[in-house]
Amino acid sequence: MFDLAPVSLWIEDYSSVRALFEQWRRVGVTDVRAFLATNPDRVRQCSQRIRVLKVNRKTLSLFGARDLDHLMANLDQVLRDDTFNSHVEELAELWNGRTSFSSHTVNYALTGERLDIQLHGTILPGHEQSWDRVLIAVEDVTERERARRRLIDSENYAFGLFAHSPVSLWVEDFSGVKRLIDEVRGRGVDDFRVFTDVHEEFVPRCMSEIRVLDVNSRTLELFGAPDKETLLRNLSAVFRDEMKPHFREQLIDLWDGKLFQQREVLNYTLDGTKLHLLLQFSVLPGHERDWSLVQVALTDITARKKAEAYLEYLGTHDVLTRTLNRSFYVEELNRLERKGLQPVTIIRADINGLRVANDELGHAAGDALLRRAGEVFDSLVKKPAWVARIGGDEFAILLPGTDAVVGEAVLTTLAELIELNNQYYLDVPLDISAGIATSRPGGRLEQVAKRADMKMLEAKRLYHLQTNRNRRGTGAT
Repeated sequence: MFDLAPVSLWIEDYSSVRALFEQWRRVGVTDVRAFLATNPDRVRQCSQRIRVLKVNRKTLSLFGARDLDHLMANLDQVLRDDTFNSHVEELAELWNGRTSFSSHTVNYALTGERLDIQLHGTILPGHEQSWDRVLIAVEDVTERERARRRLIDSENYAFGLFAHSPVSLWVEDFSGVKRLIDEVRGRGVDDFRVFTDVHEEFVPRCMSEIRVLDVNSRTLELFGAPDKETLLRNLSAVFRDEMKPHFREQLIDLWDGKLFQQREVLNYTLDGTKLHLLLQFSVLPGHERDWSLVQVALTDITARKKAEAYLEYLGTHDVLTRTLNRSFYVEELNRLERKGLQPVTIIRADINGLRVANDELGHAAGDALLRRAGEVFDSLVKKPAWVARIGGDEFAILLPGTDAVVGEAVLTTLAELIELNNQYYLDVPLDISAGIATSRPGGRLEQVAKRADMKMLEAKRLYHLQTNRNRRGTGAT
């Protein structure tokens, strides 16, 4: 039975080790672990006193030895490197009066192959006083340990991808959300969108059921949190305001069975900064039945959204004056023609003396006049009224739902604002010629704009006449 056992078996004689222990006790050694750990030669001294009496066939095949003599002649190749700590523990168990010991350690075959082993040693019955017969069983667990190490490496790799991902990652438990949705479905609800329209409290209730299990370091950095606990305590500051309608759409997709989703959302950092984010939501494989493990990836697209907003702004605005541009003016005029507030009053305005400022003082002075005109117009009107720069020095003011009387009051206010503006800029005065017209029932706004333009041109002509008269008068003097 010993020789044919499917595990490696050794019969060893520890009696000399016992005798050595007695010597150490007589000289006052009490903590054998510390005693051995401080001097590896003492461990080696114990090992050399162990006599191997017999091994079975499995031992020879496991270690690649021809026979016992061959194995013993090369025992230093079998027991090396990683065996020190485990051997100290084995000796400590015997020192403390136990008749058996176990350890997980590493041996090596004579070919140099590493062997992970589970070792069990027992002093055989009747030999407890002498330790001259100890049975050692060595189980080869190399494959199991390789699998365990591969699993650990895989877990470490996966954790590294999560922890150091360049995007914000959240691991969440949506099982509470699924329970609430299943309850609603069980009540016979077919149209979940209508249900959430009627029961608005259902969406925040679902939000309160989400449990955040983990977040990565990028998440803390993105939301300005010093640690995970601080972030989780302040989730109400992160997910608020515009998040509710986004989350409602997310719930509707889950109702429809879409376990992978992607959408743009708005969140906030802990200091209140708005974040535009691309949200990717996925129920992880194996958790489709209860949604107990969900990964949410948040990519910061704030810079992209700002760039898009700026490009959109450039498409409708004049950068220099910060008023709207001609393209917007034409579209707004057409929109007011179709369904705008009536009547519509249009003011056409032109900056006087812009060419002279450009020629005599340079284009920087001309640009300054244009910017000042933009400041005046910005103070003049508010929505739904609009101001647009439609040419080099020409502007149009659209006043929906404004009759001629109110339009004339706007012109008066414009003159007052220009006078106020000139008090702050004494070098070059701002002067504007303006014309005004109001729509009539059934009339086209294009004709209203032409009438306003004609009145502006008349005001412009009078300005030039007055300017020339002043110049001649100055010359005569």
